[in-house]
Amino acid sequence: MTPTAGPAQGNHRATYREVLAEPRFRLLFSTRAVSITADALRITTFSVLVHSSTGSALLSAVAFGTGFLPQLFGSLLLGSLADRLPPRALITGGYVVTCAAALLLALVRMPIAASLAVVALVSLATPVFHGASSRLVAQSLKGDAYVLGRSLNNIAGAGAQLFGLALGGAAVAALGPRRALAVSALLYLGCALAVRIRLPRLRPTEYGGTPGGAMGERGAVRASLQGAGLLLRGRTVRRLMLAQWLPPAFVAGAEGLIVAYAGERHFAPGWYAVLMGCLPVGMLVGDLLVGRLLRPRGRERLVVPLTVLSGLPLIGFAAQPGVGVSSCLLLLAGFGYAYGLGLQRPFLDALPPEGRGQAFGLLGSGSMTLQGVGPVCLGSVATGLGTGGAIAVAGGAVTLTAGWMLTWHRAGREPSRTTIPASTTASS
Repeated sequence: MTPTAGPAQGNHRATYREVLAEPRFRLLFSTRAVSITADALRITTFSVLVHSSTGSALLSAVAFGTGFLPQLFGSLLLGSLADRLPPRALITGGYVVTCAAALLLALVRMPIAASLAVVALVSLATPVFHGASSRLVAQSLKGDAYVLGRSLNNIAGAGAQLFGLALGGAAVAALGPRRALAVSALLYLGCALAVRIRLPRLRPTEYGGTPGGAMGERGAVRASLQGAGLLLRGRTVRRLMLAQWLPPAFVAGAEGLIVAYAGERHFAPGWYAVLMGCLPVGMLVGDLLVGRLLRPRGRERLVVPLTVLSGLPLIGFAAQPGVGVSSCLLLLAGFGYAYGLGLQRPFLDALPPEGRGQAFGLLGSGSMTLQGVGPVCLGSVATGLGTGGAIAVAGGAVTLTAGWMLTWHRAGREPSRTTIPASTTASS
């Protein structure tokens, strides 16, 4: 069964060249890739800075997670602003605020609690900036081009994150953590300038906002909570969000145990890095092949089989495989991540036009939060079953999620779009 919210609208297969020919997408795509690099550099460097100042592994881990966990609360409380405020000002402001926070951490020696509060506050607003950007992408790319645009973002995001982690290690070694944080601030500043100069100013009718649409704090929070509630109460949107949240969360939990698994199995030093690289490599290959070679309906028909592929190989870790087999299993699991491409168009079709920015922000922040929680939960399981058993449990959970997706009603059994009433857009 195809788990879609509605019938596929056309079966035209777009190309990556067509997608990159759209100037607005090209700008948002390139600045987002640079900002992901800066994010990885900032988060890891801040974690190193906290650890070097306190010597506490716990505080270092908290510093790493503080950049992710508050995002869900920000989406719930402020997410509606992604649909109400001018996108150029909002996206530029997001990069400027993040730049300022990185500079503050680099230049001012604050208590650790104050530093964590700065990072958490920026994370609260992150879904608003990202939601506005994703909304513009959805408006700029139509049909299958939108799906390939998401594919390109996935590919570039994985590559930028790996590059940011490597750059962070090199920058800390060469410059020290505070100067490395200043490097991330420069990257954010470059993104802000690029968006401010090259993204045209849009009228409210062009981006879906309301004239004079800036809300007071109470109005923004109330509208955000009501909008999020309406989105999640709609069965189609809720299912499609959960389908994009749960498998990555379980796989992230398994990924967090790879180092411990390599240690338990006494693999040679350095092999854990090879194993950790197999998942993102499989993801890149899967996105490229599924995105480029299959037509829209083909991708949507393969959602459940690819979800199974992302979980089933992980069950093989129950047998405690060696390095070679483990690498192959992780590559296959990463390839299965391409299941998400078949959900992009149904998800977009199910969203209300006036609430897409908030929906995209909620989708991203929920995924980030669950991927942060996944390793903690699987780590607890590993204390009783061992790391191989815990990874297998993660694979079984993904496979069960695929079975749940298979039970979805066919299109037409329920309304395919949630409507956000005008009352949620009222200013205070």
